[in-house]
Amino acid sequence: MSWFVYIIQADDDSLYTGITTDLDRRFAQHLNGTGAKYFNARTAVQFVYTEQLSDRSTASIREAKIKKMTRQQKLHLIKR
Repeated sequence: MSWFVYIIQADDDSLYTGITTDLDRRFAQHLNGTGAKYFNARTAVQFVYTEQLSDRSTASIREAKIKKMTRQQKLHLIKR
């Protein structure tokens, strides 16, 4: 089973990073209020970055690294 690290742009132009095995399902969860609390006060607009990884452990490690990045570093990653 593949895992994905993703970055979603919110309606306030902020960036949210997470992991999932199903990008479409997870995006729908963020939209309907069953995803992260982060989106209780914001609306998910679009995926701006996705990266496929082989297992949950690798995805979690990559997610943690991305979350530690500055906004500028995340924007640079997105533009690649």
